Amino acid sequence: MSACIQVLTTAGSEAEAEAIAAALLDARLAACVQTVGPITSAYVWQGERERAAEWQCLAKTEERLYPEVEAAIRAIHSYEEPEIVAIPILTGSPGYLAWIGANVRD
Repeated sequence: MSACIQVLTTAGSEAEAEAIAAALLDARLAACVQTVGPITSAYVWQGERERAAEWQCLAKTEERLYPEVEAAIRAIHSYEEPEIVAIPILTGSPGYLAWIGANVRD
C-alpha cells in the first residue's frame, strides 16, 4: 500500500469544485473528495490583496498518484495558478487507509 495523502485545492464556484471531484472519482484518482464551501479566502495575487468566495476540495488518495491528480485538477481548473497541495496522512484508522488504497486505481 502506498502512503496516503490528502490533496487540497480551492475552486471559484461550487460547480467547478463538483467537476473536479467528479473527474478525480471517475478516473479513480481519489477514493473520496469532500467539497466545503463557500469559504472566504484572503490572499495576495500579483501584488494586490484579494478576497474571494471559494469552495475547497479535499481529495483522499495515494502519494504515487499525485502527479496525475494535479494534472486532472489543472485540466479543469479556471485559475491561472490554482492551489494544489498535498498533505501526508501520517496515521489513521487502518481500515480507512486500506479503503483509500482499495478505491484508487493500481
